[in-house]
Amino acid sequence: MSTATITAADINKLRQATGAGMMDCRKALTETNGDFEAAIDWLRKKGAKVAALRGDREAKEGVVIAKTTADNKTGIAFCVSCETDFVSKNADFVAFAQSIGDAAIAKNVKSAEELNNTTINGAKIADLVNDKLASIGEKIGITKFERVDAEYVASYIHGANRIGVLVGFNKPVKEAGKDVAMQIAAMNPVAVDADSVPAATIERERSIVTEQIKADPKMAGKPAEMIAKIADGKLNAFFKEQTLLQQVFVKDGSKSVADHLKGVDSTLKVTEFKRVALG
Repeated sequence: MSTATITAADINKLRQATGAGMMDCRKALTETNGDFEAAIDWLRKKGAKVAALRGDREAKEGVVIAKTTADNKTGIAFCVSCETDFVSKNADFVAFAQSIGDAAIAKNVKSAEELNNTTINGAKIADLVNDKLASIGEKIGITKFERVDAEYVASYIHGANRIGVLVGFNKPVKEAGKDVAMQIAAMNPVAVDADSVPAATIERERSIVTEQIKADPKMAGKPAEMIAKIADGKLNAFFKEQTLLQQVFVKDGSKSVADHLKGVDSTLKVTEFKRVALG
């Protein structure tokens, strides 16, 4: 069987079509005897191998997307992760992530698995991600998918697509919605209020503060009831710092987030929130 002559023009054509590196394109064309379509398949297969080889490497860079439907009843947030900030700041990569977000909203996607199987212009997003992996040479994937459904969902992106926030409310509230989303981005609360903090988190905090109290020489010999009461006080301080409604409002340190919302509308409530961040 004769071997096809691989020209610089052939290599450039494949580079333009796939975005892969010159040496990879040369290798692909050589391995497939100059068959252009087969070379594209070869590169995609190579991309899959790269993904497998790099499977143990955490992607700490990427682009976080947070979007809502036109009626603000649903919001989605996720990360298209990569390995370097060089890639995450690339305009084409950001646009690629935005296109995935648009598809997620248009197709009413409910999970990361469903998103990977969603199509853009007839191509599955999982395949498009694999194509990007092959052309860029970094581990790329859709991670940390979140969704919020509510009467009104506010979305917010912070720090050049490094943090995305969704906040559900019981009624439309545009300006205050953005303020609360910014609060969540900045202060990273663990829950909406004390009642919604997971029981395991409360027990863990109680155990920690109780041991701290017992370790204080001044508490030696004190009754268990006193120690428990002091622990309750420390837990209340935890709730004030770590739950959204009790946190000090970052835009006005004289009041809490709950106070701010009451000032906007006494019946306004936060139903849930999700925060997606890189790293």
